[in-house]
Amino acid sequence: MPRRIIDISVPLENDIASDPPGMEPKIAYTAHAEGAQQMCRYFPGLTVDQLPAKEGWAMERIDISTHNGTHLDAPWHFASTMDGGKRAITIDEVPLEWCFQPGVKLDFRHFPDGYVVTPQDIEAELARIGHTLQPLEIVVVNTAAGKRYGQPDYVPTGCGMGREATLYLTSRGVRITGTDAWSWDAPFVYTAKRYAETHNAGLIWEGHKSGREIGYCHIEKLSNLEALPATGFTVACFPVKIKAASGGWTRAVAIIEE
Repeated sequence: MPRRIIDISVPLENDIASDPPGMEPKIAYTAHAEGAQQMCRYFPGLTVDQLPAKEGWAMERIDISTHNGTHLDAPWHFASTMDGGKRAITIDEVPLEWCFQPGVKLDFRHFPDGYVVTPQDIEAELARIGHTLQPLEIVVVNTAAGKRYGQPDYVPTGCGMGREATLYLTSRGVRITGTDAWSWDAPFVYTAKRYAETHNAGLIWEGHKSGREIGYCHIEKLSNLEALPATGFTVACFPVKIKAASGGWTRAVAIIEE
């Protein structure tokens, strides 16, 4: 059976609006000419002229956090506990079975920036696509932010998933979710306004913090979700294994058997 693999990850890049100021990745590139000089240091007597095309290795040194680029957040990122008091698992402890499962796409591009998605919104979308959630399905959310990645307005664009909406998914056995926005929650600028009006700290990072009740992971900064059907695909999102870390980068892909 033919298989189509759709890349739903973003690249790590310099000098684009991928994160709030001061949180962006920084990549230093070593070109082949510089790599040739470095290579000669390891082989006494070797000169650059002796190397094919006078070239050595190309290499990059990257200054990034585990939450730059397309990445999987572990429950440890959200809080020190999960599942009502158990120690939250770190990224190297995430069950690999969670990371390769059938996918479901919820299309929330029509919601305004800063909107907080509710369980009723999820139910309406599931009814529209004719799907009943199954345990361990990976649910990805297509927001208005997906098309704005790298643009100055990317971080504050898109809707977010509220506490009740997140628990709606996790209480049905979903253990990995995802979004093409900067955060699973609503953009901070909108939450800050709500907090200023209400002084209700429970509104801050409410989707993330729901992991204290039911442990789960989510993928942030997905891409190209517009290319996916609502169902009928598999998501692979294995994270880089970093000891005791709160997240890990992933080359997330959607696989469609045709």
